[in-house]
Amino acid sequence: QVQLVESGGGLVQAGDSLRISCAASGRTFSQRTMAWFRQAPGKEREFVSAISWNTVSTYYTESVKGRFTISRDNAKNTLYLQMNNLKPEDTAVYYCAAADGAVVTRTAPLKTSYAYWGQGTQVTVSS
Repeated sequence: QVQLVESGGGLVQAGDSLRISCAASGRTFSQRTMAWFRQAPGKEREFVSAISWNTVSTYYTESVKGRFTISRDNAKNTLYLQMNNLKPEDTAVYYCAAADGAVVTRTAPLKTSYAYWGQGTQVTVSS
């Protein structure tokens, strides 16, 4: 079992930066593909970014490329999302997700690829 706890969300202005974190329990964090999803009010949960267990591969949805950076510290069992140049449309609850193991590239954006989810952290970007 894996427990995921997100932190670092908040209220920022457009153009600001924010880093959110996800602390994972368990000894298998380093073996799992990890991801961030987000859900805005009235919308479906959508993929934001993912990172392979060894950090070699990263994936981003088009709207955040060049602004967001995903990273992980396997020694600390922690996943990060650095968000720069935030826009009001980035406002959402951000969820951390863990796969059961490695995830192949074409399935990284799929919610069904991830077995464990955190409770989410709210990010609000004002204009």
